Amino acid sequence: MLFHDGFLSTPKMTLTQKLLHLHWPFIALMTLTACIGFAMLYSAAGGDFDPWASRQMARFAIGLAGMVIVGLTDIRLWLRYAYAFYFLVLVLLVAVEIAGFVGMGAQRWISLGVFNLQPSELMKVALILALARYFHGGSIEDVGRPIFLLPPVLMIGLPSILIVRQPDLGTTLMLCASGVAMFFAAGVRMWKFALMGVLGVISAPVAWFTLLREYQKQRILTFINPETDTLGSGYHIIQSKIALGSGGMFGKGFMQGTQSHLNFLPEKQTDFIFTMLAEELGMVGGMTLIGLYALLLAYGFFIAMSSRSHFGRLVGIGVTVTFFLYVFINIAMVMGLIPVVGVPLPLVSYGGTAMLTVMFGFGLLMCVHINRDLTIGRRDSGDEF
Repeated sequence: MLFHDGFLSTPKMTLTQKLLHLHWPFIALMTLTACIGFAMLYSAAGGDFDPWASRQMARFAIGLAGMVIVGLTDIRLWLRYAYAFYFLVLVLLVAVEIAGFVGMGAQRWISLGVFNLQPSELMKVALILALARYFHGGSIEDVGRPIFLLPPVLMIGLPSILIVRQPDLGTTLMLCASGVAMFFAAGVRMWKFALMGVLGVISAPVAWFTLLREYQKQRILTFINPETDTLGSGYHIIQSKIALGSGGMFGKGFMQGTQSHLNFLPEKQTDFIFTMLAEELGMVGGMTLIGLYALLLAYGFFIAMSSRSHFGRLVGIGVTVTFFLYVFINIAMVMGLIPVVGVPLPLVSYGGTAMLTVMFGFGLLMCVHINRDLTIGRRDSGDEF
C-alpha cells in the first residue's frame, strides 16, 4: 500500500492488469441480454437484420468499446470532472429547449449531423456523477443538515424542469427516482423522505393543472380505465395485454407472434418489445430475460458495496438503481401496472442514445470494480495520480 496527500491509496495497475480485473461475468451476462434484443429486433423486422438489428449490433459494439475505455479510466478522473460533465449536459438540455428538433411529438433531440443526440438520456449518468461527488465531499453530520441538501435538490430539479417541458415524463420520473436513491445511499434520514412524500402529494394537483400536457393526463386516465377509449388512448395497453396473454407458457414460437407481425402491437421494436418477446417465447422467455436482469442488478449492487471509496459506492448504486428503473418501468408499463411512458427496455429495445447511455453507466460500474480497493478522502479532488 502507498500513501499520498494524506490518504491511503493503492499502487497503479498496468493496462493488462486492469483488463484482467474487468468484471467478465457481468460483461458476459450483459452480452447475452443484448443478443436476446438482437434476436427480437430480427423478428420484429420479419426475419431481416435491417433496419433495426444490424444497427443495434453496431451500437452495442461501439458501446462495448466505450464501456471498456470508461472502465479502464482512473476513477478519480470521474470525481474531478463530475460537475463539469453535469453542467455540459445541462447546457445541452437548454440547447434542446432553444434549437432542438421535434420527433414523435416531442422536442428531445439535437442534430449532430452524424447522429441525433438526446441529452436527457446523458443526464441520467451526469446526475449520478454530480450527486456522488457532492455527497462524497460531505460528512454524516453534513448530510443531517437541511441546508446541505439544498444544492443536490437543485441538481435534480433544474434538469427535471427542462426535461418535463420537452415533454418527457418518463425520463423526469427516472431522474427524480434515481436522485432519491442517491439521497438514501448518502445517509439522509427517513423522516425527510416522508416529509418530501407529503409535500409531493400536496403538490400533485398543482402539477396536474400546470406541468402535465393533455396527452399525459390522458395516459394516466387511460391507465385507470383503458376500456374508456379502446381505439384511442387505451389501444396500446389493451393490445399489449392481449399479446402478453396469448403467449401462454411457452409462446407461439420465434417470429410467429400474431399481434406484433400483424401490426396490432405498436412500437414493437422499442417500448413494447418485451410484449413481443412474451408473445413469441411465452412466460418462460419473459422470466428468462427478467432473470438475466436480476443477475445484472445483483452484480451491480455487489460491485457498488465492494468499493472502499464513498464516491465509488454512490456511483455504483446510482448506476444500478437507474438500470433497475429502466427495467421496472418498461415491463410494468407494458403489463398495465403503471401508465404508459417512453422508457426503453435496456439492451433490448431499439435506440441509439439509450443504448450508449446504459453502456456508459456500465463502464462506470466497471471503473468502480477495478478501483474498488482505492480509498479516496473527502477532500481529494483527484488531482494526484
